[in-house]
Amino acid sequence: MELRELRCFVACAEELHFGRAAARLRIAQPAVSRRIQALERELQLELLSRNRRRVQMTPAGQVFLERCRLILARVDDAILAARQAHNGVSGALRIGFVGSATYDVLPFILRSFRQLAPQVELALSEMSVHVQVPALAENRIDIGFLRLPPKIEGIALRPISREALMVALPSSHRLAQLASLRLSALAGEPFVLYPDQPRPSWTEFIVGLCQQAGFQPLIAQRTVEIQTTLSLVAAGIGLSIVPSCVGNTARQGVVFRRLAGVRVRTELLVGYRENETSPVVRNFLRVMRETIRTRHPHYYQDSEKAPRN
Repeated sequence: MELRELRCFVACAEELHFGRAAARLRIAQPAVSRRIQALERELQLELLSRNRRRVQMTPAGQVFLERCRLILARVDDAILAARQAHNGVSGALRIGFVGSATYDVLPFILRSFRQLAPQVELALSEMSVHVQVPALAENRIDIGFLRLPPKIEGIALRPISREALMVALPSSHRLAQLASLRLSALAGEPFVLYPDQPRPSWTEFIVGLCQQAGFQPLIAQRTVEIQTTLSLVAAGIGLSIVPSCVGNTARQGVVFRRLAGVRVRTELLVGYRENETSPVVRNFLRVMRETIRTRHPHYYQDSEKAPRN
């Protein structure tokens, strides 16, 4: 028994006319007759009673029609699901990200991808860089958005944005009155930073910049999340140096000031497995590239090594 025979039977049963069924199926009428005859021979019963004047359903044909409709609906659902999976618009995608990614590009990428593939189940987890990298390697996440990652074999890392640095200050701080600050002006000020192990780390990066400016930063508090950092800054615990995208969102009790004389930029990177074959991952990376080209064409760095559809 073949699906084409079932589809042919359903068309004939609904049209009760072999000619109209043939036109609906876009095949010749003799082919319709042959398929119905083959189906009835296999079942060893009559499904359609026909003569020169009309076609009628038999009781067996009526019961068979109901089941055929269910079978064909399930088959059509399976075909659609397979095509969606092949095109990367269904399935699941696990994404890790550093907190600062949510202040700029990540929400726009997720919105674009959601519009294209609303059936993909997204699992989003804020993770530090040193949690994301092994999670990628061990197939616990599919995509990572991270800064200053350690290099690991089999993980591709591509820059998607480059940003200046800003100082996050308590709004009541004496330096908050200035439009921009030199790094040397922060000597002796308490800093809110992150753990300095494992390396490379954001703290190692910031401490290196301060040392180049002639001082060793005083670390008053350490934290692991950008939101906590900003809360501690607002509470007057200290100041912090953050990517400029963090200043995109107003935060009560915190002001952001440009760092003058610092040419160093921080990069946000996307990470994924080099041998990745998942259509969902490849589709997400394609949407990411298109979104960033549109939003930030001046700093987007494309890579021919990135997986493509």
